[in-house]
Amino acid sequence: MTTVKTSNGRRSFLKSAALAGGGMMLGFEWLTSCQSSTATIAPASSAKAWYKFNGFLSIADNGTITILSPNPEGGQNVKTSMPMIVAEELDVDWKNVVVEQAPLNTALYTRQFIGGSQGIRQSWQTLRMAGASARQMLREAAAQSWGVPVAEISTASGALSHKASGKSATYGEMASAAAQIPVPKEVALKAVKDFKIIGSSRKNVDATKIITGQPLFGIDSRKEGMLIAMVIHPPAFGLKLKSFDDSAARNMPGIKAIFPIKAVNPEYEKQFFDTLTFPDVVAIVGNSTWEVMQAKKAIKIECEPIPETTETVNRLGSKQTVRTPAGLENTPTHQAKIAEIAAQPGRVRRKDGDPETAFKTAAKIIERTYTAPHLAHNCMEPMNFFAHVTTEKAELVGPLQKPEFTEQALAARLGMPLEKIDFQMTRLGGGYGRRSYAHWALEAALISQKMQAPIKLMYTREDDMTSGIYRPAYQATYRAALDANNQLIAFHVKTGGIPESPLAANAFPAGAIDNYLAEDWTIDSNITVGSFRAPRSNFMASAEQSFLDELAEAMGKDPIAFRLDLLNRAKTNPVGKNNDYDPTRYAGVLELVREKSGWGQSQTNVHRGVSAYFSHNSYAAQVLDLVLKDGKPIVKRVCCALDCGIVVNPDAAINMTEGAIVDGIGTALYGSITFNEGVPDKSNFDKYRMIRMGEAPQTIDVHFVKNEIAPTGMGEPPYPPVFGALANALYKSRGIRLYQQPYLGEKREFG
Repeated sequence: MTTVKTSNGRRSFLKSAALAGGGMMLGFEWLTSCQSSTATIAPASSAKAWYKFNGFLSIADNGTITILSPNPEGGQNVKTSMPMIVAEELDVDWKNVVVEQAPLNTALYTRQFIGGSQGIRQSWQTLRMAGASARQMLREAAAQSWGVPVAEISTASGALSHKASGKSATYGEMASAAAQIPVPKEVALKAVKDFKIIGSSRKNVDATKIITGQPLFGIDSRKEGMLIAMVIHPPAFGLKLKSFDDSAARNMPGIKAIFPIKAVNPEYEKQFFDTLTFPDVVAIVGNSTWEVMQAKKAIKIECEPIPETTETVNRLGSKQTVRTPAGLENTPTHQAKIAEIAAQPGRVRRKDGDPETAFKTAAKIIERTYTAPHLAHNCMEPMNFFAHVTTEKAELVGPLQKPEFTEQALAARLGMPLEKIDFQMTRLGGGYGRRSYAHWALEAALISQKMQAPIKLMYTREDDMTSGIYRPAYQATYRAALDANNQLIAFHVKTGGIPESPLAANAFPAGAIDNYLAEDWTIDSNITVGSFRAPRSNFMASAEQSFLDELAEAMGKDPIAFRLDLLNRAKTNPVGKNNDYDPTRYAGVLELVREKSGWGQSQTNVHRGVSAYFSHNSYAAQVLDLVLKDGKPIVKRVCCALDCGIVVNPDAAINMTEGAIVDGIGTALYGSITFNEGVPDKSNFDKYRMIRMGEAPQTIDVHFVKNEIAPTGMGEPPYPPVFGALANALYKSRGIRLYQQPYLGEKREFG
């Protein structure tokens, strides 16, 4: 058991006086907000005993608990896992817990968004403290009521008891009295060994609604009097809207209006997630989706080149100058620029020892270059948003990953204070970073404001795939120097991208090699990029882990043993002090995957690849087995070992891991967007190849390292390693290394 002080976070707890119906509400703000407020709930009998978490945990007189979850739910299962943490420390029966999605409320909550696999990690202590504090207040209320020491009050499954007197009460029966108890200054948290809910599998709280087709997603939004809207953006990056001709569309059936909108106020200082390629678009509003789509096809637009611009962007408190060049960009031109800049010295990000001398005196140098193209997110639910803007308020409903940042941009654009903007968050039909950049929410609000009516803005698949946001295109060159004894003496990585660098200079194998150099570079572009599942790591893992395999082969070492040797060096005699990984935990997942995969056991016609990577505070290692059938690779099995600390909900963690592996294999084999005169070469799934059900691994085994470390990232860490594991297995199958993604794009290997 651990005792923690609540004084640091007492302002993040909210306790009301006795509520109507005798219920208790304990609210807590998401992280460290200092604000408080009051709230009331309906009597438990009329509200069916719903309780609330998010900022609020409420207990009604029948003992039911509702947790109001603040973070958007995008399939990562936080809407189930976060309440599990509170329920554990509260010591209640999970079957009495009900979960609801909270609206955006920046006055109550902080970090009310998803991204970076940080939701559980950053709220772990706060959620536990909230549940434990409520439990302590109930115990104190029972002790006062029965005239016994609080230390003698025990709890279990939402009930209080005093063994010596035989007295007992449910939480609901004691809730009214507990509401009068001051929030404790410190509370005792459960020992990990005593967990009953955390670490056990609980089904998704939205599962029934999902499988029965109940409205959960933004695209399900329906309001009386609602109109449908779509937009037309310029056809190429590097162009902006000049004029349009709607003469053939304005009188078409069901069409209400056609007009231009400017999504961003030019004087507004953009924030980190205010990425927007086409601020000027044409809006079409009508009665139905079909009618609006037909009118959209009849509108002709004229565009003109954008000028080169330089602006300052506030990236989470850090000001950064962003240059957007003019011109229509082409993938061949990109490749030529990359070749030119990669041949020059890069920006040195880390240097250990004397790598230059080590390379000059090396007996052998191994050098390899890896590339990856732009990628589209391709969420299954196209971008959409509902908006109803009046002179008094703005009501918005839809799927967002970073609603609090979108709200700030919207307030600036509408000239409306934040307190008059009501954001209702829906479940995301896919995000992966794409829904962090919600310019379509601004477009929806501006269209509603112009129409003075509720509208739902819809993007077609073509709209989404051709207007960004994309994963950047990357290249990385790795070099290794070997001495006369075939031992590694120096390591050099130089990497960059369009328009950002993926380099993590202090990542493995930094810290394991005496002479180490990390450099990077960037190339400006007007093609809009942004976060993509496991940003930057999704490429660096594939390049690094492919190179380490090739290096191990050149040194005559087993790939896993080679990695473990490097990690042992980083553990026992590390180079430098800024290494961003724990070599013991890193080695732990490699050892576990070696054991569980049966590494080293020969299998006829089965080709194996291994990969391991640290990202988003967690460690993942994978062994991928494939066979060739008619010259095509078939993934038979992926064995995955993960160290993400305490696993809150094993079922959900396994599901996320399986999804990440399938997604990563599909992207590695097929994913690609290229550009010709600023126009992306793919606009729908007829050309943008996604993995198909029959191509998913036949078996995926997921194993977790058991420890008592507080939870770390889970949604993204299983994704990056599979790229390298697949590349290494493909090499084993044909004896040919693959350096360019997508791997099946290299037709000379797999036709």
